[in-house]
Amino acid sequence: MTDENFFLDLFSSKEKAIHHCLWLNFKYRITKIKFGVIHGPDNDWAVVEEATANEMEMPFLEILPNDYADMSYEDIRLLQMDKDPLPHMEKLLGEVATIDGEILRWILFYKIPLEKLIRFELGSRGYDENHRWCGFSKSYEVWLKS
Repeated sequence: MTDENFFLDLFSSKEKAIHHCLWLNFKYRITKIKFGVIHGPDNDWAVVEEATANEMEMPFLEILPNDYADMSYEDIRLLQMDKDPLPHMEKLLGEVATIDGEILRWILFYKIPLEKLIRFELGSRGYDENHRWCGFSKSYEVWLKS
């Protein structure tokens, strides 16, 4: 197989490759397609589907975190400074950036449970955790169980 048959998303930054990979793993969770990070062809980082990595005989690097729970303020600063942000990160950071400052301070001051607000909103949409229609009653069961 020649190199033009391989699909690679290339990044100069390991961190950006990881963010992209985590998004793809989330996005394709229903189809069970797995993505990982490998060393790219030009001293860069590549995000590839597991089948492609196997064909290339290049195992995934063991660098993916389980979640973003340990994200630092420096990590956030770097995301905000990115001149070519990943679309999902740009949307998330843009949403937070446009919330009125007094509302943000109020959320912190009174420890508003954002996870519960998000879960309630998702429950009211009638879809399960894999974005499959399940009806409103079942959706509330799925999202409000925690």
